[in-house]
Amino acid sequence: MYDSILVATDGSEAAGTAVDHAIELATRFDAPLYGIAVVDERTAYDTGIVDPEEAHRHLEERAAEWLEALEATATAADVPVETAVRSGVPHEEILDYAGERDVDALVLGSRGRSSFKGALLGSTVDRVVRTTDRPVLVVG
Repeated sequence: MYDSILVATDGSEAAGTAVDHAIELATRFDAPLYGIAVVDERTAYDTGIVDPEEAHRHLEERAAEWLEALEATATAADVPVETAVRSGVPHEEILDYAGERDVDALVLGSRGRSSFKGALLGSTVDRVVRTTDRPVLVVG
């Protein structure tokens, strides 16, 4: 049913649950797993206090750590995994990577790390679900 699966992670609890589900699907369908973490460039700002390049580098390091955790979990389950850190608008980068890898299904956590608790909560998931023609599993 699924020849390849993409999971997006932002290090949140919901993303961890998504990783577990994606690994289970990859195991069940003997499918390769792809993982992505996106550094959201829309929140970048220059206050004159924090060097923007240093802030971006820190965000990339955090994203790499999330993917290292995903890789370790997948490796322990004997699931082949390829990961990528991208910078940009999260839903756009997720969909671009899904297209580049021609994945059959996407797995996303229902809520991310956004500090905005209202309308933005889950906005990446909402945009992915609304704009893709691929199956999406949203887990909480």
